[in-house]
Amino acid sequence: MAQYVWGYLPEYEKERDDILDAVDTVFRSGKLVLGPSVKAFEQEFAAYHGVEHCVGVDNGTNAIVLGLRALGVGAGDEVITVSNTAAPTVLAIDQIGAVPVFVDVHPETYLMNVEQVEAAITERTRCLLPVHLYGQCVDMAPLEEIAAKHGLPILEDCAQAHGARHYGRIAGSMGKAASFSFYPTKVLGAYGDGGATITSDDETEANLRRLRYYGMEKVYYVVSTPGYNSRLDEVQAEILRRKLTRLDDYIARRRVIAERYAEAFEGTDLITPALAPGNDHVYYVYVVRHQVRDRVIEALKPEGIELNISYPWPVHTQSGFAKLGYREGSLPVTEAAAHEIFSLPMYASLSDVDQERIVEKVQNVLAKL
Repeated sequence: MAQYVWGYLPEYEKERDDILDAVDTVFRSGKLVLGPSVKAFEQEFAAYHGVEHCVGVDNGTNAIVLGLRALGVGAGDEVITVSNTAAPTVLAIDQIGAVPVFVDVHPETYLMNVEQVEAAITERTRCLLPVHLYGQCVDMAPLEEIAAKHGLPILEDCAQAHGARHYGRIAGSMGKAASFSFYPTKVLGAYGDGGATITSDDETEANLRRLRYYGMEKVYYVVSTPGYNSRLDEVQAEILRRKLTRLDDYIARRRVIAERYAEAFEGTDLITPALAPGNDHVYYVYVVRHQVRDRVIEALKPEGIELNISYPWPVHTQSGFAKLGYREGSLPVTEAAAHEIFSLPMYASLSDVDQERIVEKVQNVLAKL
């Protein structure tokens, strides 16, 4: 039952022939770095999001690093984001010497509380970084108004929101740029690491391409701006091309699974995900909440059901970020949620039979609390 945490194996069995053909296609091409598969994936991924450009990179963290630098963010600048996110969001800000500034989240959706953003802006603020978390989007219209008022770019963190929409607009198309991760567990996952940053701004795209390739432009060995070796792998790009054609099917299946969970736990004291206004959720993870979360998780372990917590330690409470000066109680909604939220198994290849067993076991535990 531990496989419930990962959808990789059942998905691979179903798509094995296509995945292996993708690998063979690249190996037979003789072009293993920044070849035709990366170029094609970039074009297709950009088209899927209705933007002009996509720049494939080696992982989601560097997609944010390069996105920030391409937008002109640097050492000492402030970037407003949230603490209820995967640490790499904040590590990317720290990596370029910028300073993360946190606002709290909404108590029902755990998404950025946009109402707190304007008060957090200072003369050092250079970017707004909303995290489209768990599979749905931040309330973007008021955030865009704030960004326009203060002349700030928005970099969307879309690592958990491939294909999600907000009032019809797809995640990644609402900021000046947007960063994605293709880690294997993502809604659109590679078979290893991978990432991309998309934009419709020509200057930002040029910056991204230069930064991902050592800072070189046109002529090899000539560095115009110190950059990185941060290229999307050709094999992963070809796999992602194949899987991109199935992305909408993955999302549709996740929504069916989410609906079944919601129906199964209606009337219990397990709080199921709230859908924010205007959002089409893709359910990257199915985050629920319970006052005695840890007891629920422990009771399910003997049944072979291992449950994930996203995230048990808010970034601002972690020792590695003590230098930021946040104290317990700084972000009360984020901190309260961290003690109660956890995720039920969610991936497109989760079978009805397996989901029924999970539901039964969770229902039994809830009835005994």
